[in-house]
Amino acid sequence: MKTILRLIIGVFLFFAIQANCQSQMVLIEGGTYIPLYGRDSLPVTINDFEMDVYPVTNEEYLQFVKKYPKWQRSNVKSLFADGNYLYAWKADTILADNQALKAPITNVSWFAANDYCECQGKRLPTVDEWEFVAMANEDLADARTLETYNEFILSWYEKPKTFNNEIGSTFKNYWGVYDLHGLVWEWTSDFNSVLITGESRKDVDTDSDLFCGSAAIGATDLMNYAAFMRYAIRGSSKAKYTMRNLGFRCVKDK
Repeated sequence: MKTILRLIIGVFLFFAIQANCQSQMVLIEGGTYIPLYGRDSLPVTINDFEMDVYPVTNEEYLQFVKKYPKWQRSNVKSLFADGNYLYAWKADTILADNQALKAPITNVSWFAANDYCECQGKRLPTVDEWEFVAMANEDLADARTLETYNEFILSWYEKPKTFNNEIGSTFKNYWGVYDLHGLVWEWTSDFNSVLITGESRKDVDTDSDLFCGSAAIGATDLMNYAAFMRYAIRGSSKAKYTMRNLGFRCVKDK
């Protein structure tokens, strides 16, 4: 009887730990919005999906590399990550002393982020999904025209080392999602898709300006300037690149 009881408790604890390790997600109700890119300014429709409430943390990624050694720093192939991959870690499964467990994971490539999400039964968000959720402030689903909202984003661009801050240190937005602005940049599944649409009507003129710093300077308002910066980062990246202030979060189809 005691053996059965211990077995039941063990199973319960196993599933409790597993559930705790899974990132919290919230439902994002789809809708239509007009993104910055594209000279036609055509509306884009987003379907319902679920998004992680927080970016993936150092602690979560540490568990990932323990389970999948191919993503440990000494094992990762140069094809899938550049030389700065997890460069601050002490060893393959040991964080640096100044790295908080609850800070967002950074210095990971698109390949690593994509595989992480797939291993959780999730995926990286598309650019449109990310932008759709990120245009919300605490109260409004679309706060892009508010001066205070854009000032907050631009003020973050000037702050150093925000990647060291713990998740949840910025505001909870309309959808219940934290840290889309104010902590780290985030990978998307199609991060450079606007630049390489393969569609001749899209690959000229206006779209190319999204990846030019002078275009950002010429932006007519704060909303465009903040968005220009995001598109510029995405457009200048390659899938194997890693950066100290670039992390990710996952989504799941509803």
